[in-house]
Amino acid sequence: MGVATYIKNEKDSIQKVILQSGIEVKPVYTPEDLNNVGFDYQTDLGDPGDFPFTRSLHPLGYRSRNWTTRQYTGFGTPEETNQRFKLMIANGQNGLNVAFDLPTQMGLDSDDPRAEGEVGRVGMAVDSLKDFETAFHGIDLKRIGSGLTINAVASIMLAMYQAVAEKYGYKKNQISATPQNDILKEVVGRGAWIYPVEHGVRLIGDTIEYGMKELPRCNPVSICGYHIRESGANPAQEIAYAFLIAFAYVDNVAARGYQAEDFVGRFSFNLNIYGNLWETVAKFRAARKLWAKLLRERYHVQNKKSLFLRGLFGGGGSGLTKEQPENNIMRGAYYVLAAALGGAQTTALCSFDEAYSIPTERSTLLSLRTLQILMDETGLRDTVDPLAGSYFIETLTKQMEDKILSEMAEIESVGGIVKGISSGEVQRRVAKQAYEYEKRLQNGEAIKVGVNKYMEGVTKEVELHQYDNSWAKRQIDNLKALKQTRNNTEVEKTLGALRGAAENNENVMPYLVECCKAYATVGEMADVFRDVFGEFEEPSLF
Repeated sequence: MGVATYIKNEKDSIQKVILQSGIEVKPVYTPEDLNNVGFDYQTDLGDPGDFPFTRSLHPLGYRSRNWTTRQYTGFGTPEETNQRFKLMIANGQNGLNVAFDLPTQMGLDSDDPRAEGEVGRVGMAVDSLKDFETAFHGIDLKRIGSGLTINAVASIMLAMYQAVAEKYGYKKNQISATPQNDILKEVVGRGAWIYPVEHGVRLIGDTIEYGMKELPRCNPVSICGYHIRESGANPAQEIAYAFLIAFAYVDNVAARGYQAEDFVGRFSFNLNIYGNLWETVAKFRAARKLWAKLLRERYHVQNKKSLFLRGLFGGGGSGLTKEQPENNIMRGAYYVLAAALGGAQTTALCSFDEAYSIPTERSTLLSLRTLQILMDETGLRDTVDPLAGSYFIETLTKQMEDKILSEMAEIESVGGIVKGISSGEVQRRVAKQAYEYEKRLQNGEAIKVGVNKYMEGVTKEVELHQYDNSWAKRQIDNLKALKQTRNNTEVEKTLGALRGAAENNENVMPYLVECCKAYATVGEMADVFRDVFGEFEEPSLF
């Protein structure tokens, strides 16, 4: 899959294969390899559904339940996004994964001068509860769960989701939402941060604490190794950094007087499916095992379901190419194969045109059909963990586990993940990995079909999703009308209460819900936090 390094050995003319995590792959594996890594069936593998869950979280795996499909969806205004939601659900998608535009992600209203040119461009524009009312109109929120792919203002969006659900007649204990809500990975991998690290972590702690008490079906955080991997981290680093970030959030909530067992079972993960097929499968199996073991060792978690590594294995955007873009259709199928063989509970697949723009309707449906073909036609649901017992896979899974622990130990030796991110140390490591991989691509050690090998042929034109400039005007006009018709006295009252909660270190979530119900805007709520917390200053990496 183009991400191993192939070094020719002049002595015997056999290529040396080194995976991105630094593990060398042998030409042949035997039972002796399992002995060499100290493999034990009960402690390293176990039965499906039993600790340490290497094989599966559930005894019958996909025989008892399909994986959930959640294609990343959202663009333009809430009206356009609502139509796309309904299209995907009508074609068999059983969960939503909501894309927000960049101004919304940065806590800016659509009429903010800094939002010009970006309103509705790479996701749905959201300014207030009125937009959620439109976006989720006609969606059965009791049956369809929603991933909210947003971070710095995730607390606002979770509050807004509760508010819209209640407006449409649902009870809090009926709705399922998963805000991404992982600000530490945002600093490492994407840059859509607003507040200083400690305050960003505090807001995540507020959502976890509130979800524990008020939103029992919601997953208040989705820790995203995915974006760290996309930024250049190798697979072992992806899991290591994701786990350390998760532990930082656990520690924040535990410091409030709760036991990890009270809430960690609602944590979810977003992990990347791009990579060498075998390394990716081993990564998922090792991660599932390590998460359960580390929760037992560090936090004394005993409840079986609280030990589950749950989440979405998906994306694969780093693997896509602008060159020969239709090759991305085949790449995507193999990426999802890796997710299925690795035991994903939920999958989402980048569409073949995402190297150019947000997906068209056609490409999005092709990705959904890819997931459905693998689920229903290829036999992947016939038996649990079909690669279990392979000399190669079990050896590689064990080696991956050791690599992940080694990467975690390195970060903990320099002061831990929060300090490492605040100082830029983690970002430097990820940037170095990205640079080294690009060098391997350029010299041909890492193979990319259509990019540095098999480049013959014409790159076909791709139908691009067209941005409509009228979307921004319509969104801004709607926002202007809202500000003229809402009860502005109530808005000021709720924003004042929110400010008091932020200043006095109270949990801000109940106050955000009231702000949303009063039709305070995303920018107004985010600005309260800006005034109280300040803004993050990115450290120099070099």
